[in-house]
Amino acid sequence: MNQKKTDVKLLAQMALLVALELVLAFTPLGYIPLGFMNATTMHIPVILGACLLGPKAGAVLGAEFGITSVIRATITPNLTSFVFTPFYSFSPEFSGNWTSLIVAIVPRVLIGVIAGLVFQLVMRISHDKQALALPVAGFVGSMVNTIGVMGLIYLLFGEQYAAAGGQSFDLLLKVIMGVVAINGVPEALIAAVLTLAVGKVLISIFGRRGAKATQHGTV
Repeated sequence: MNQKKTDVKLLAQMALLVALELVLAFTPLGYIPLGFMNATTMHIPVILGACLLGPKAGAVLGAEFGITSVIRATITPNLTSFVFTPFYSFSPEFSGNWTSLIVAIVPRVLIGVIAGLVFQLVMRISHDKQALALPVAGFVGSMVNTIGVMGLIYLLFGEQYAAAGGQSFDLLLKVIMGVVAINGVPEALIAAVLTLAVGKVLISIFGRRGAKATQHGTV
């Protein structure tokens, strides 16, 4: 009976985070247009789920993030949406393919896995427990998203992406490094703050399961 209650509670907690992701995915709250790319807050529920429910739950939430990004890139495309969806073609030169799914989904799954593992590691070695583990996981998870997506774009769509943005491929790596520094780091700092603030609230709402996670670093 206790196991059944635990499973129902876990499903309810996952449903809350899934619903939050869907709200962010299909409203302006989740993606902030920056011309040739979007800043995002979609990784926040993934990181929170990874911290409170474990890396496996984080991976599931990350997969949802990736799938919704494919859908969004397909139905509301911009010049470089082809890197996120095989179902959009700006022109024969700028066309998505099956590797677009790798760019859209794999880094987002890794957000949940790595953020969850980092949270558990910091919980084991830190005296401050959740006060340190939550923001560190938030920062690392956000950087995994930025570096993972931009790195895969460079490897899989480098020349097309550079041409679509009016850049020389020879300069693309420097452009990507600039994106990571100028957009990725501030986004990660914001993620750290939000993960700490919202994570503490959710731990109190989620109750014993969240409390156990923050005390022992495992879920």
